[in-house]
Amino acid sequence: MSLYRYVKQNNSSSRKAFHYASYLSLTAGAFLLFWSLYPIISFEIYSKLFIERSFRSPVPRSSLASSLEKAGAVLGNYNVFSNNLRDFTQASLWFPSVKQPQSVGDFKIKSYVLSIPKLGIKEAKVVVGGEDLAKSLVQFLPRSLPGEYGNMVIFGHSSLPQLYNGHDYRTLFTYLPSLNKGDEIGVTVGDTTYRYEVYDMFVVKPDQVSVLEQQTDAAYLTLITCVPPGTLWNRLVVKARLTKIPSF
Repeated sequence: MSLYRYVKQNNSSSRKAFHYASYLSLTAGAFLLFWSLYPIISFEIYSKLFIERSFRSPVPRSSLASSLEKAGAVLGNYNVFSNNLRDFTQASLWFPSVKQPQSVGDFKIKSYVLSIPKLGIKEAKVVVGGEDLAKSLVQFLPRSLPGEYGNMVIFGHSSLPQLYNGHDYRTLFTYLPSLNKGDEIGVTVGDTTYRYEVYDMFVVKPDQVSVLEQQTDAAYLTLITCVPPGTLWNRLVVKARLTKIPSF
């Protein structure tokens, strides 16, 4: 019986290349995972530390049936994880328990533009009663127009910050969470610009439809997008109030 055993080590160039490729693949995979998850985790931390403390408490959860479950009915199942299969560039899927009116013919104005200087958003098109969020922002459930008493609710898509494109409506509201109290939002109809000022921000579930309700004591603007970035789990709600009436 031998006391020693010698094994020839395989130091061939192909074996070394295979080892290096494996390490490179693992490193790249870990980086991509961090790259995609970091914005989601950082938003959750930011919302807990700053949004909930700097602004008022979130809206209470409504007793309505979950809108995600209603959306699930479109594909015949109630698995909320399957919502990624749906085209959320359709405004009607954001709060499925509330239906967009079939016609907005009562409004003479069919579209206008919105600007948010802090976010670099200049004259983004808003379609009154629209549906396709890939082509414009959408004023959902229109009941009033810029400058009028009521609550204008505008939907805009967001994405992972790494995918942001200021010319793509599918990513336009990505940095909406960075707004603060006092930030200005301009809404222009023709040659007339109305100035709104941010006063509140909070996160709600998709079934908390009270954020869509009308308020007739002043002229309000409500901006809504999906959060955390790159997901469809919750809705970020930014509230603003008309502060400057144009001079005619």
